[in-house]
Amino acid sequence: MLRSIPQRIFRTASPTSAPAAVCAPAKRWGTPAAWSLIAVLCFSTLAMPAAQAQDGLEPQRPRDTLVAKVIAALMPRNHVSTQSLDDEISGRALDLFVESLDPLKLYFEKSDIQEFEAFRSKIDDMVKEGDLRFAYQVFTRFVQRIDQRLPMINQLLDQPFDFSADEYLVSDPDLLNYPTSAQEIQDRWRRKLKYDLLSLKDEHVSDDDNKDKPFDREAATEKLRRRYARYARRWKKDTKNDQLLEYFLTSVTNGYDPHSTYMSPTSFDDFNIAMKLNLDGIGAQLQEKDGLTTITRVIPGGAADKHGILKPDDVIVSVGQDDNGPMVEIVEMPLGEVVKMIRGPKNTRVRLGVKKGGTGTVKEITITRDRIQLDEQAARGEIIEHAVDDSGSKLKLGYIMLPSFYMDMESARRDSVDFRSSTRDVRRILDDFRSKGVDGVVLDLSRNGGGSLTEAIDLTGLFIDRGTVVQVKNSDGTVNQYRDEERGTVYDGPLVVMTSKMSASASEILAGAIRDYGRGIVVGDPQTHGKGSVQTLIDIGERIYLSRRKNLGALKVTLQQFYLPDGRSTQLQGVPSDVVLPSLTAKMDIGEGDLEHALEFDTVPASEHTQYSMAPEAVIQRLRTRSMDRVGRDEEFKDLSRRVALYVQQKEEKRIPLNEEKFFARRAELDARKEEEEKILEQQMGTEEVYTDYFYNKEVMNIAYDYIRLLRERNLARAGN
Repeated sequence: MLRSIPQRIFRTASPTSAPAAVCAPAKRWGTPAAWSLIAVLCFSTLAMPAAQAQDGLEPQRPRDTLVAKVIAALMPRNHVSTQSLDDEISGRALDLFVESLDPLKLYFEKSDIQEFEAFRSKIDDMVKEGDLRFAYQVFTRFVQRIDQRLPMINQLLDQPFDFSADEYLVSDPDLLNYPTSAQEIQDRWRRKLKYDLLSLKDEHVSDDDNKDKPFDREAATEKLRRRYARYARRWKKDTKNDQLLEYFLTSVTNGYDPHSTYMSPTSFDDFNIAMKLNLDGIGAQLQEKDGLTTITRVIPGGAADKHGILKPDDVIVSVGQDDNGPMVEIVEMPLGEVVKMIRGPKNTRVRLGVKKGGTGTVKEITITRDRIQLDEQAARGEIIEHAVDDSGSKLKLGYIMLPSFYMDMESARRDSVDFRSSTRDVRRILDDFRSKGVDGVVLDLSRNGGGSLTEAIDLTGLFIDRGTVVQVKNSDGTVNQYRDEERGTVYDGPLVVMTSKMSASASEILAGAIRDYGRGIVVGDPQTHGKGSVQTLIDIGERIYLSRRKNLGALKVTLQQFYLPDGRSTQLQGVPSDVVLPSLTAKMDIGEGDLEHALEFDTVPASEHTQYSMAPEAVIQRLRTRSMDRVGRDEEFKDLSRRVALYVQQKEEKRIPLNEEKFFARRAELDARKEEEEKILEQQMGTEEVYTDYFYNKEVMNIAYDYIRLLRERNLARAGN
């Protein structure tokens, strides 16, 4: 957008104000959109002095002013919603920024929030002007409150706690108001510290090395003193301007959607180093949630996936290097710092203290860092001879496990004849299936978090004869159709696509296209993940200076949205299943809809596409009825439903007992549930085997069996009939 703008404009203009004579010539260059950004940078002025330093921070820097203005200009222009940076975004930014600093409402007071409320409709205008005083004001108040809390924490830890009292800690911050009095603050912290001590005792008694040793409450108390002192020091001394800028501007960009973020120069450097040096890690996506580092996805083919213990919803509480390095507590640590500790060179070891599902005892696991291997992500197939209810009449079902949509980009760029890709691998498997006379195919995308859009389109083309696979809406409102242009199909028989709430992005495109074309049926969770958006990274320095001579960070912005051939977005609603099966993943808070300010679902005009006759509604209704009948009679499904109900009950609990006897009784119950949940997830998320023979997969095969039989009754066993 700005490639035609001369660099000298930005070199001569003052960061805070610029004489019209300096900027006026710029109107000759570039597009109107480019000129509007120059106008923002050149003519917006700060009507107030820069914010003052706070402990580890410098006063507001001119480059931060410039970055804020650029972000304010780029977001409305590039974001798929085209929403202005307005009062609505301003209000969201206020709430998100305050929450990012104090997610559990332990530090800010009601009077602080009332003071900040005066800026609810002003943040948008301040960011446009490059005025970051509000960020400094809120952060300064936050640090002041930390300073005030630390002596109180130490005083409370000096006093005895009554662990026989019947009282509770509210665990959901949405149910809490900000405290209004010193008494309320002290009571909230007393309960929090009481919970901390009980949790430390729980960790102690759960550790096999300590089970014969008495719990040292004095040592636990000292550990808490160090924890909160370290927390205070981290915020006061270690927070730099780059970090504050990232926290604040990400709150603004997150006001548009949860995937649009600002990456500070420091974070952008880390990102570039990781890309260039191929630094490795555990192969898991992490998210900070209420001060805790939570696993949101285990990446197929990564070290954690091969290790087999980490699952979505698990919480990492400590990290240690190699076999003997000290375990460093990471509770309340910024996510960027946690990532740095976990990431490292291939073949080195990292130890993680993990709470399964975020509750219960801490389990220490050791993972050897590794690069994600293409072979581990690769599609694999197996032929299963299956009969329903031991009828003896078996069908050959080809089962394909596809963990991701992958492509060996380097080999493809070299025009290598035999470069590896998911489409090529699945084509090879389908050819083998056809040569062996399979009656139907099950494509398992239940663990597939996405990957290459091109691969999703090409792979869908193996099952359809040309046509639109996905539609993409751009930030200017235009809609493009991406088509499979290759005539013919590789496989035209009955197709069952297996999904879960973890099936995201490219998986949703394939499953949605198969459903829209009537080419097959979808079986699994009620809906897929629901991420129907595309992000791009904009180098701020390169955008301004037309070169990478200065690192000003980067903007990750959502610039496109996916739509299925029939015009429905995959955003939020995902792809619904034709036949739904009970599962634990369906109840986990891991979907797009569980994120704050996720983009809304909408539609675009349908694209013309072939309508196959391989998913008649009458057939789908019979499949549902038969499956529900089997599931209702199956003891293992009954047990699964019981466990899922217990999981939901536990998730909805908003209070934790602080009576020691009740606390440990609850923990014992939670630990027992977690063991059961681990077994469920281990089965559902698969093993090293291509096909895992357990009750859930058997029912998918039962559905596939019924589906083939019903299609044959209607002479619909081939696409195009």
